[in-house]
Amino acid sequence: MLLLYFTLDPRIPKYQTDGSLIGTNPGLGFRPMPNDTNSLSTLIWYKGTAKENYEYWTNSIAEFLNYYRKPGLTPGQGANIYSCDFDKEVPSGKVCEVDVRDWAPCTFENNYNYHLQSPCVFIKLNKIYGWKPEYYDDPNNLPDKMPADLKKFITDEKNIDPNRLKTVWVSCEGETPADVENIGEIKYIPRRGFPGYFFPYENSEGYLSPIVAVHFVRPRTGILLNIECKAWAKNIHHDRRDKLGVVHFELLID
Repeated sequence: MLLLYFTLDPRIPKYQTDGSLIGTNPGLGFRPMPNDTNSLSTLIWYKGTAKENYEYWTNSIAEFLNYYRKPGLTPGQGANIYSCDFDKEVPSGKVCEVDVRDWAPCTFENNYNYHLQSPCVFIKLNKIYGWKPEYYDDPNNLPDKMPADLKKFITDEKNIDPNRLKTVWVSCEGETPADVENIGEIKYIPRRGFPGYFFPYENSEGYLSPIVAVHFVRPRTGILLNIECKAWAKNIHHDRRDKLGVVHFELLID
């Protein structure tokens, strides 16, 4: 059953949903996306290291990240941006900073590493007003289907700083054994998930969604790679058909 709520606060979406999986389960997206409005293509494909071959993809990322790279462009001109951390409460009316400028090698100045056939793909969690994640913050109580390397990462994080377990985790994997073999090392920048201090989204002026740069360090060239990324929280359901909590794309570097 789909229920609709009405609100008079102009900052809050007029309608909010409850009792619907799609209305309460965030979707996952990726950038750059193919420039093909006539198909449902999810293929990131370019040849070699020449700028004219990868320029579309890096320009697409730069456009997507424009507000992140230039905080003064957001409503409020960045005046309410706050340097958030896990052990600090976010002051009322403030929004958390997402500073992508030092996310090497996934930076504008470095062509997001496309020129080295070692590209970065950016993952974002779609906004749902008022949604709060239920964290996987106990290494002894993780889902069976969670990737082993992510389970180890969560365990290590608990040993380093338990506060950092308040995270919506991210995993990216090859979809078939051949994809797993050929995808190579994957790094997550600035960390492996969306920090909990970004939630809930309340439509505050200048708010920017948290993002993660997924760096494919040395994927095998000349082979189509099928990749699936997932967001992990107890109240995130994975449904590829409806693009809930999971996103698929392909990577081909000739």
